[in-house]
Amino acid sequence: MPALLFIYGTLHPDRAPREIAAAAHRLTSAGPATIRGHRYDLGEYPGVVLDPTGPLVAGELFTVPDAATLAALDAYEDFHPADPANSLFLRVETTATKPDGSLVTCWVYVYNR
Repeated sequence: MPALLFIYGTLHPDRAPREIAAAAHRLTSAGPATIRGHRYDLGEYPGVVLDPTGPLVAGELFTVPDAATLAALDAYEDFHPADPANSLFLRVETTATKPDGSLVTCWVYVYNR
């Protein structure tokens, strides 16, 4: 089930708050990347809104090892797959660009307010 996740904020294993640190430390770095969108400072955490014509948002790709880790990340991000309208963040597929110019499909949490 390994999947790629683009991280641009507090889910990064080096910055993860205590309540999500155990899950974040199960992630494996797959290197830096960028996506297109707008990054907002929401106080305790950032949020991104995707925009194909927006500026580059820098982050890092991580491999998510299993469904349990992904479920823990979803819960922390207040993403409810069965109720997206009431989710604080949505986990959506996007395309990230690696430093060598290659494109990869990955998940990213985007702000839903």
